[in-house]
Amino acid sequence: MKKNPSIAWFIGFLCLLLSQLALVQSATTTNTAVIPVPKLENDSYDWYKRHEEILVIQKQINPQIVMIGDSITHFWGGEPKSNHRRGTNAWSETFGNIPVLNMGFGWDRTQNVLWRLDHGEFDGLHPKKLVLNIGTNNFSPTKNARANSPEEICEGIIAICEKIKTKSPNTKIIVMGVLPRGNKPDAHWRPKIKALNQLLPGKLKGMTNVTFLDIGEKMLEPDGTLSKGIMPDGTHPNEKGYSIWGNALVAAGVRD
Repeated sequence: MKKNPSIAWFIGFLCLLLSQLALVQSATTTNTAVIPVPKLENDSYDWYKRHEEILVIQKQINPQIVMIGDSITHFWGGEPKSNHRRGTNAWSETFGNIPVLNMGFGWDRTQNVLWRLDHGEFDGLHPKKLVLNIGTNNFSPTKNARANSPEEICEGIIAICEKIKTKSPNTKIIVMGVLPRGNKPDAHWRPKIKALNQLLPGKLKGMTNVTFLDIGEKMLEPDGTLSKGIMPDGTHPNEKGYSIWGNALVAAGVRD
């Protein structure tokens, strides 16, 4: 019996379409927040150079405190130096002469932090305290990375904590709630950040030497607005904003 060429073509086309749909579904269901990757976005600094600087300086200062995060951590102060330091006074008031390693990288997501932890940035370190402030960039879709859901980002943060604990079990980790974004209370970031910050305490509960610290309300005005006197661009703190963060860390025992 002779096959109908149009039917064969249609079946072939249908198989191709289904395979493409499967690839798309896989890309959107795989949690990219837990898959380690290096630099994803271009910024005003050399990502790989900063990574190399940390590999050198970590051995020189033997930090008692390590800060890990994105640009919010990167711009605060300390070593390695940033070209956009916005809170040097607050840094000094918070940490004094305590040796602190700043492992903040502008534009980093959870997956970038996981890559850095896999490539030596925390190897051999055993600080008393570690402050983790990551996740806000995971909400931002670009051509290089899709946006993640609060649930996915939560998994990424948990994966970071677990990796840190395997390298330094006695280090006490302070996981920061993601700071508010957008100057108005109805900014589209706010519900996503709120959902993530509500998930984290329950997921972190039971993890030894891990605590959750959410200072979002301290950054906001009573009406829910985010003052430009604290975060001029609605995302990054200035000196006053960093003082709020620093005071909260001191109260949480970061220097103990």
